[in-house]
Amino acid sequence: MASHRKSRPAGTRVAGIRTPALATAALTSVALLSQSANAAPEADDKPSLEEVEKKVDDLYRQAESATDKYNAAKEKTAKQRKRVDTLLDGVAQRTQKLNEAREKLGSFAAAQYRTGASAPDTATFLLADTPQDYFDRTQLMDRMTGRQKVAVDDYVTQQSETMKKRQEATESLETLNETQGDLKTAKATVQRKLADARELLSKLTAEEKARLAAIEREKQQEAARKAEELARQQAAQQKAQEEAAQQQDSGSSSAGSGSSTSTAPADSSYATKAEKALAFARAQIGKPYVWGAVGPGSYDCSGLTQAAWKAAGVTLPRTTYDQVNAGTTVSLADAQPGDLVFFYDDITHVGIYIGNGMMIHAPKPGTYVREESIYYDGESSIHSVVRPA
Repeated sequence: MASHRKSRPAGTRVAGIRTPALATAALTSVALLSQSANAAPEADDKPSLEEVEKKVDDLYRQAESATDKYNAAKEKTAKQRKRVDTLLDGVAQRTQKLNEAREKLGSFAAAQYRTGASAPDTATFLLADTPQDYFDRTQLMDRMTGRQKVAVDDYVTQQSETMKKRQEATESLETLNETQGDLKTAKATVQRKLADARELLSKLTAEEKARLAAIEREKQQEAARKAEELARQQAAQQKAQEEAAQQQDSGSSSAGSGSSTSTAPADSSYATKAEKALAFARAQIGKPYVWGAVGPGSYDCSGLTQAAWKAAGVTLPRTTYDQVNAGTTVSLADAQPGDLVFFYDDITHVGIYIGNGMMIHAPKPGTYVREESIYYDGESSIHSVVRPA
């Protein structure tokens, strides 16, 4: 009975509607395309602009950290090279004295040979493996004259000192090679970090670069606002201190002591030095940041602070790691012009405070020495404030 019915075409039902095979294939293609479209954003692992900015900043910080290591290795290498040169000079001088002592002994041996004398036998001494081998022959020493004994003693002393100097020079050369290796490694690290940062920035479109610049402007505006707030706090604090000092002076006068009380600040000497340091730092504004540079044409961050305080007669260490310990730590609220402001937990950046929440610093590669808010990278980035003199 059922054999006369036509067979149904191959297909499926969608929402109760029968669909032909061709329609099914089309729907399948649409579904696959839809899935591909939805999966595309997930496959696109391109970082966001904020992530790029953070990555670039991190790379610059890592480069600055490596720069400090480079500076420390460079300073250590210079000291070690100087030590090696001094030791090599000492070896040359000792060798000359040893040769002179040997020639003196040789003259005694030659005289013995010419005269046919059998004692004292300085030739035996010169042919011995070591001076001690000869001295072990006490009977021969007893036959020596006073002048010959003096000559032997001098030879032994010069030989011992020469060997000692050569050993010191060898060890110093090994240390020098190690510091030069550290220097090379730190330099390569800096160059790699900077290259990575440049590569990230080069991949940005013009629109993304414009947005990045806008983000930077917003950060600067926020930093300026915080700097103004700190300036108000410091001004209020200074006013309160001045009023307290005036009251103290008034109380001293009413006591009828008849003596005048000086109102000069106790740190006037520091203020004078700080003024010289800041004058120098201001004169460097506009010069490029160059890693490892200490002037006069370019600077890195610690190179600038070191040079500025040197102009004021104060010697600071080369790196931020050492500069942070070269003075007295003060609170941010008590910061005075000339103080050093250090940044980040690993203390990889430093600037010189000029007051009102502002500083002069050499920021990072690709920038120039400039005035900027100490909040340029956020309040949390400030590590400490140090008064260096």
